[in-house]
Amino acid sequence: MVPEEYTNTTAALVVIGNEILSGKVTDSNSGFLARELRKAGVSLERISVIVDDIATIATEVAECAGAYDIVFTSGGVGPTHDDVTIEGVAQAFGRPVVEHPGLRLAIEKAVEDTPRSPLLKMAEVPEGAELISSGDAHFPSVKIENVYVLPGIPQIFETKVESLCQRFMTSPYHLRQVLVSVNESSIASHLNATLAAFPALLLGSYPKIGNDEYRVRLTLESKDERYLDSALEDLVGRIPGDHVVKIER
Repeated sequence: MVPEEYTNTTAALVVIGNEILSGKVTDSNSGFLARELRKAGVSLERISVIVDDIATIATEVAECAGAYDIVFTSGGVGPTHDDVTIEGVAQAFGRPVVEHPGLRLAIEKAVEDTPRSPLLKMAEVPEGAELISSGDAHFPSVKIENVYVLPGIPQIFETKVESLCQRFMTSPYHLRQVLVSVNESSIASHLNATLAAFPALLLGSYPKIGNDEYRVRLTLESKDERYLDSALEDLVGRIPGDHVVKIER
């Protein structure tokens, strides 16, 4: 078994935006966050994509905040009519929306003048929210309880995530890969046997169609590197040698 010191921090992402659901914009933030959290040793276990609706946001954020250690939101924090994420997150925690003086100063500094009223909307936060410096010289991230409210623009989202992930760093996941030349049905029994022997192993099987090098990519992950290598040895020992194309450590 994996030692208890390899703790599992869980996370969820709530992607907010009619433009995602309508196909006008392709979401890239989910994949980026998943990769960055994985490097930090955090398990992203839920991704929700929801409409720009205050009640829907409140319900989803409240559920995620109660079920996962960390929650991120993406989108809906600008100055326009459809930017309702702050109101939804505030409602999730039963808080009023207030203007944060620190954010107002940041906005005024960024535009080098007293901002127009639409921009002041970006200074609104749920009451009691904390401002976190997160890779942006002008605008910190808003944190309420265990929820981090982030913009949906990928360039800004990615910069903030890279900075914030330093806060959550824990024992990382280690990865091994095995490429095989046969289809999944030919190795299914071997995968099941290895999982029976190593129940804490994270084992993935991904077919590759039209690839001349291999037909299935197997991924093995664990926070315990010794456990992982033992599982790898077990699995490779079960698969006939001529079926194994490559082992990547």
